[in-house]
Amino acid sequence: MTMVRQTRQRQAVIEVLRASREHPDAAWIHGQVRGRLPHVSLGTVYRTLDALVRDGVVVTIERAGQATRYDYKHEGEDHHHAVCRGCGAIFDVDAEAMPCIPVAALPPGFQVTEVRLEFMGLCPDCTPQPSAEG
Repeated sequence: MTMVRQTRQRQAVIEVLRASREHPDAAWIHGQVRGRLPHVSLGTVYRTLDALVRDGVVVTIERAGQATRYDYKHEGEDHHHAVCRGCGAIFDVDAEAMPCIPVAALPPGFQVTEVRLEFMGLCPDCTPQPSAEG
């Protein structure tokens, strides 16, 4: 893991991500950071996010055709994600509630460095409700 140099811009991005539980995209993060640092560019926010991802401080949630979303890795909070295919909402899923993946299923000698599970489906708001007519 490399150490990301702490600049005012990087600290502001980290603070915005720490405070958000919404899994924001870079444009939203940029808007929040500009409230603190009016001259920060979107390019600076993207470069900062890339460095934080490389450093393991932030994870990405990527969907084809949609903006990449970002999630700050809060210390001691190991979680996965459930993504609604209807509205795009992203929900945290406690990793401790997940069953263990058997290591025997992995190729011999495979070294696990990270586990990321994503559950795809429909949230309660997007799930079709059965009609009252029957």
